[in-house]
Amino acid sequence: MSSLQEQLFKKLEEKEQRMIDIRRHLHQHPELSFNEVETARYIQDFYKELDVDVLTDVGGGHAVVVDIKGDRPGRTIGIRADFDALPINEETELEFASQNEGIMHACGHDAHTAYMLILAESLAELKSELAGTVRVIHQHAEEVPPGGAKGIVESGVLDNLDEVYGIHVFPFVDLGHIELHEKESYAGRSNFDITIQGKGGHAAIPQTANDALVAGASLVMQLQTVVSRRMDPLEAVVVTVGAFEAPGGYNVIQDKVTLRGTARYLNEDSRVPVYNEIKKLVDGVVAGYGVEVDLDYKYDYPVLYNYPEQTQAIREILTKQEGTYFDTVTEGKPLSGSEDFAYYLTKTPGNFYIVGAKPEGVETPYPNHHPKFDVNEKALLICAKSMGDIVINRLEK
Repeated sequence: MSSLQEQLFKKLEEKEQRMIDIRRHLHQHPELSFNEVETARYIQDFYKELDVDVLTDVGGGHAVVVDIKGDRPGRTIGIRADFDALPINEETELEFASQNEGIMHACGHDAHTAYMLILAESLAELKSELAGTVRVIHQHAEEVPPGGAKGIVESGVLDNLDEVYGIHVFPFVDLGHIELHEKESYAGRSNFDITIQGKGGHAAIPQTANDALVAGASLVMQLQTVVSRRMDPLEAVVVTVGAFEAPGGYNVIQDKVTLRGTARYLNEDSRVPVYNEIKKLVDGVVAGYGVEVDLDYKYDYPVLYNYPEQTQAIREILTKQEGTYFDTVTEGKPLSGSEDFAYYLTKTPGNFYIVGAKPEGVETPYPNHHPKFDVNEKALLICAKSMGDIVINRLEK
């Protein structure tokens, strides 16, 4: 272990309780995507006494970008933590549960921000020994497509980065486990809204109407064939209709119904074919039922691609620490969830990895986005040390 690494780890250990306190403060005061005004102010205030360069309101939102410039020449490495919350009523009964009704940190972004702040502070205190620049990206609006990351990339924040890294804590991964995966790791996502317009009427005389509900039901069933009959079975694709709305009564034929759904894919080359197949089915409903159909198809997040070179590099870095501050590095699997960190990786090579945060004494933890979601706060120090270790090593590559 290098002298710089030893100093950094010592600082992080001494500040572990502050890390936890910050996480709990943020957990009590969650804010929704693109409305994280107080959270951004809290982050800005944290850096006021540090010798760093700060940019605020970056990327069309409340993002805060901080440069920690080392006294020695070197590369520029980006590290990112998101800070928005979700529209969920918290049910955890934690002492530090959300004070904002209907809003909750149910995806660990409070933990991400807490470890990142303390890591950044510690790196700033060691800048005389740092080689190069660490760019800390506190990102807004990860939860709402197209995601805050897209605006940050478009703002030019990543233009001069050599590499970029991020972490997600997961309660269903054991504490002490760090999961790495290379190449396609998180699914790309497209959401769609479909409105079917027919002609309403009385249920007793259906021949005088054009039932949008029947057309909509037919389309829902046909959409199930996109994956099972229209895509290569070796490609990982999911098409799900999540909402079907047709309010009415016993004796009313609906003139309009709406559908909402999502498509996920682990190969970016599947994105356009999935849309094309959905569009064909929509056109078929128009022809077959004589209804008007509006398809609003939104390409949200790209497939998250973890670069093999950077994945192998951090695997070697972290494996050297197995059995010290964490237990083991494991090989993860691709996830069908989506993550806007993918936008960073379309611009700059890097890796997005998982730190296990399974709560103690819990056999089956609540998943992300659940009203009883929680993380093991011991994972924060693992996040800070692992990311700090990566930064120090990759700056001097």
